[in-house]
Amino acid sequence: MSPFWLIRMKRWAQNPPSMGRVLLVVSVIAICLALFAVERIWGWPDWLTVEPIRRGPGRL
Repeated sequence: MSPFWLIRMKRWAQNPPSMGRVLLVVSVIAICLALFAVERIWGWPDWLTVEPIRRGPGRL
């Protein structure tokens, strides 16, 4: 662990983040976990899957 992270942890211990910031981070993590759970339970919809475009030889 570099000294930079030790200094950063010291600053966080002396000046913890506000309750609003903590709630923001927790809510973003909760939304991400909810999206992950929905995707794992019901799967990814076919209409959101990207199909590769097939091009003929010599075309970009």
